[in-house]
Amino acid sequence: MTDKQLLSRQMRDVVENNILRFWLDNMQDRENGGFYGQMRGDGTLVKDAVKGGILNARILWTFSAAYRVLGKEEYLTAATRAKDYILTYFYDAQYGGIYWSVDCTGKPVDTKKQFYALGFALYGLTEYVRATGDSDVLAKAIEMFDTIEEHALDRRFGGYIEAQTRTWQEMADVRLSELDANYPKSQNTHLHIIEPYANLYRCLKEQKVTGDVVCRVEKALRNIIDIFCDKILNPATHHLDLFFEMDWTRGAGWLESYGHDIECSWLMHEAALILADKTVLAKVEPIVRLVAKASEKGLNADGSMTHEANLDTGHVDDDRHWWVQAEAVVGFYNLYQHFGDERALTISMNVWQYIKENLIDYEHGEWYWSRDKNGVLNTRDDHAGFWKCPYHNSRMCLELIERIGEQ
Repeated sequence: MTDKQLLSRQMRDVVENNILRFWLDNMQDRENGGFYGQMRGDGTLVKDAVKGGILNARILWTFSAAYRVLGKEEYLTAATRAKDYILTYFYDAQYGGIYWSVDCTGKPVDTKKQFYALGFALYGLTEYVRATGDSDVLAKAIEMFDTIEEHALDRRFGGYIEAQTRTWQEMADVRLSELDANYPKSQNTHLHIIEPYANLYRCLKEQKVTGDVVCRVEKALRNIIDIFCDKILNPATHHLDLFFEMDWTRGAGWLESYGHDIECSWLMHEAALILADKTVLAKVEPIVRLVAKASEKGLNADGSMTHEANLDTGHVDDDRHWWVQAEAVVGFYNLYQHFGDERALTISMNVWQYIKENLIDYEHGEWYWSRDKNGVLNTRDDHAGFWKCPYHNSRMCLELIERIGEQ
């Protein structure tokens, strides 16, 4: 067995027996439908927890992708469960888009329209179509795309705003979470719009759809690739700036997010590869390598990657967050796969080794939220919840399985 075959086998074992099995066995809400909203870091299941739109959309993407790649019927059943719950309880039939959250019985709690969440709904719906070919779900995905384009696109300065009310009115507080700065545009929201737009374009090509919708999605995908290259990328540092005014003036100080840098490097590259335009690839590929190189500032001697830093205050969040490590594995492997960068392969495998030794919960399933720089385990934050979803880690596994299979 080659090293790559062994790696692929490890990825399959982790995604099936550690991650997906945990969600199937522990998080399906048999009483109220869908999936439970929270399991605390100490393993306590909170059956009456609020259910988040992001969590449910990420579950939809995860099990759809797992079924597409691995072919097990139980994954399709879980994906369909997530899809049905989103379209029944999160989808706003009156005004469009999806709610931010519902209670444990499916009643709306927070009806704001956070475009980050709409992006993830689109991501999940398109992946379900890729896995099943369901034409009704494809129609819902196209509708979600049109909703984002109608309400979030800034036609003056370009790019996408953060949030609006249920009825598409302005909001004073558009933050994604309490940890974020209150600015009308962010790198994070754009990152999770380029992701579903690329997947929608790929989905349309796979389903052999033609006509105006393909042109509209292609135009939007080209536009957001340019936004990353020309607005979000900091040309002096090659990091991605995080928060912006409407006119793209940088806000919130000098921040660097190493996890988002490496994640964006491969997602931006993926978008350009799916677009399959040589001119766009010629523009994007040097930037992909520069952003990935800049993210190396977050690498640690133990093989892990630090979360982020505020260069104005000197504060560094050097916890080893689960999602940052997962994205680093994919991002550096992408450099190896497409550019023959052997050093990047070593980095990717070092991060994977850190994950195996420090973040995978071999006893209960899933991954821990994080460890600090001294190795102390974080059990304060959720084991599963509003932000702790089976998406980054499952995607890491599925990406490497597919990439290794293609080589």
